[in-house]
This record gives sequence, structure tokens and C-alpha cells, in this order.
Amino acid sequence: MVELLPSILSADFAHLADQVAAAERGGAAAIHVDVMDGHFVPNITLGPPVVKSLRKVTSLPLDCHLMIDNPNEYIAAFADAGANWVSVHYEACPHLHRTLELIAHHGMEPAVVLNPATRVELIEDILPMLHHVLIMSVNPGFGGQTFIPFALDKIRRLARKRQELGLAFRIEVDGGVAHDTVARIVQAGAELLVAGNAVFGEGHPERDARALLDAARAAAGELPG
Repeated sequence: MVELLPSILSADFAHLADQVAAAERGGAAAIHVDVMDGHFVPNITLGPPVVKSLRKVTSLPLDCHLMIDNPNEYIAAFADAGANWVSVHYEACPHLHRTLELIAHHGMEPAVVLNPATRVELIEDILPMLHHVLIMSVNPGFGGQTFIPFALDKIRRLARKRQELGLAFRIEVDGGVAHDTVARIVQAGAELLVAGNAVFGEGHPERDARALLDAARAAAGELPG
């Protein structure tokens, strides 16, 4: 089933609890938290204290996307803060298998993120370990970027590989997910849709989350609900 993961990077932080609650009423399945360190990507955003605050106001899974160098040093802190899913970048992890084991050891669901120029085939050996694979459809670092079309082929290749191997990991997409791209994204094989501006940008997260989710599920041939 297609699910929506609103990204709080685009939310109004002065009213974050209310914004998250509204997105949840609009059908959000999890809350996406973009963590940037100013080194791996050219921006600085959130850390474990924000995750800890979010944990107090929602029971939804917290999907923490670590766009950081040396993620192993912070995994325990995110676990303590209440993270449920943790995704690390292939490009940031010289010992990726060890990092994924560490995430699982701390009771969280492990995932891997691929930047636009990183090939799906590079993670084939560790796919059985994963809760999901996150395909970046923009270059990470900032919200509001334009969708990169060749991400669709990567989604298709990953979906074929999942079927060939008989695996159950999910396919997540982050970057430019909006009404003009969502049909192509879900038809390529993605099920977890990260959306920031499309949910929070107009100040009506409940309405806009529901509209985007309904459009995604219609494109996937699912009944709205």
C-alpha cells in the first residue's frame, strides 16, 4: 500500500506539534525527519532533541534520514530519542553492513539511502537486511527542489530486483514528490512517499496530505481511505 511520510523540514516549527497532528489527520503513516550536518550535505537541520520532542506529540513511526558523516556515532542517540526507522547514506558509510547491524541492535528498522548518481546495484548484497531503500530524487541538502526524472528508472530497477530476490523491503522516494510527479513515482514501484512542500507549503497540512495521498493511491489503483 502507498503511504505518505510528511517531511517536517517544510513545516512551521513555531507550531510543529499542531502541524504534525494535522498531517496525521490527513493520513500520514509516519513522520519524516531530515537530519543534516553541514558536512555530508550543505545544510544544517535537526537532531535527536527534535526527535525526542516529536516522540511526545505523535505515536506515528519517526523516519529519521541521516544525511550526516559518521552516522555510527549518533545512532544510539536517535534510538534514545525515540526514532523508529533510521536510514543512512550508502555514500557516507564505508562499513555499511556494520552500520545497519548497529541500527538493528538499537531496536530500529535499518534503511539505506541512494543519492541520484548512486546505482541501485551497489547495495544488492545488503538488501535482505533492509526495512526500506530510500531513492533520492533530488540532490540532498535542501527542500523544495525539482524532481530528477531518471530516479524513476532507479525505482523500477529496485522493484524488479526485489521481486527477483523475493524480498519484502519497501521503496521510499524523497525529493520533488508533488501532484505533478506522484503518479509516475508510484507507478514505477514506490510505496513510501516523502513530501514536504506539498504537505506543509500552503499552510493546510491536513487537506494537502489527504489530497496528495488520495492522488497517489488512485495512481496505484488503490481505493482512497
